[in-house]
Amino acid sequence: MAALSIRNLEEGVRERLRIRAARHGRSMEAEIRSILTNAVSEPAPERELFTDLLSRFTELGGVDLTLPERTARARAAELPG
Repeated sequence: MAALSIRNLEEGVRERLRIRAARHGRSMEAEIRSILTNAVSEPAPERELFTDLLSRFTELGGVDLTLPERTARARAAELPG
C-alpha cells in the first residue's frame, strides 16, 4: 500500500472531512480513501432501455407483437394551456 501526505489543506476542508467521516461512521483516513476511490473509478457503462427490455424478455421466451396498421394520420397532442 502506498502512503500519501496532503499538505496545505485548508482548515475548513479538514473540518468538513471530519464531519463527513463521522456521518459515515469511519475515520478521516477511511473517508478520504473512499472519496479518492470513487473519484477515480470508471463510470458504469450506460445501458439502453430497449436493450435491457429485449434481454429480459428474451430470457422469458420473447414477445411477439402484432401491431395494427395505422389508418389515420398521426396528430399533435393537445396540451392544456
